[in-house]
Amino acid sequence: MVLAVVATHRYMSSTRAPAHRLSRLCTTSTLEFVVIHTEIHRSGRSGWLRAAVLGADDGLVSTAALLMGLVGAGVTKSALLTAGVAALSAGALSMAIGEYVSVSAQSDAEKADVRKETLELANDPARELKELAAIYVERGLSDELALEVANALHDHDALGAHIRDELGQIERTRARPLQAAGVSAVSFAVGATLPLIAIVVTSVSLRTTILVATTVVLMCLLGAVGANLGGAPAARGALRVGIGGALALAITYGVGLALGSSV
Repeated sequence: MVLAVVATHRYMSSTRAPAHRLSRLCTTSTLEFVVIHTEIHRSGRSGWLRAAVLGADDGLVSTAALLMGLVGAGVTKSALLTAGVAALSAGALSMAIGEYVSVSAQSDAEKADVRKETLELANDPARELKELAAIYVERGLSDELALEVANALHDHDALGAHIRDELGQIERTRARPLQAAGVSAVSFAVGATLPLIAIVVTSVSLRTTILVATTVVLMCLLGAVGANLGGAPAARGALRVGIGGALALAITYGVGLALGSSV
């Protein structure tokens, strides 16, 4: 938050702040305080961040776990690479389609709510005005002030006010199916590529050790980055992702070892 104190002897009510900045003018007899909202919030990242973290984590864990199971079964390097590339391709496409369908359903619901609100405003604007005023009363305004605010917002942009305050929809967090699908596919592919590289560059004797170490380190790093971007403690994110991934590797290795020795 930036506070600028501007000396002046009169209040210029005709001056307007740019639309993209939130300003508040508090006038005294000699001073005009301008408070400009410049804080950076993380909620606008929630859609693509969720898709990116989920995709990368899924790509890394699922592919590494698959490879660990195959290593336990004693398959050749060629078979490992074939299975790994197939898992990368199938997983990336699956993530993209799944995210697109899921987020599209959310987007359709949001649009349906907007259409319903548009119809209600057209049919009974007085009732919608009272609904909006009631929302502001619940948030702490007096009846008179709530009605005054609702009237002002209705005069300015009635539908926008109801979309924001009644439906809870805002532009920076609205559903974006194509963005979610693209981010999920790319992040899954990146995550899945890393254990494949570990398989390619290591010898047979070190394959299991390098694959496990690389995967766990990368998973901890991914957890820390995701937590940091979301405003949570990095250590907590690294720990929860690292432990979960290590368990997945151990279980699939055990399954591969058991089946490989019995088949």
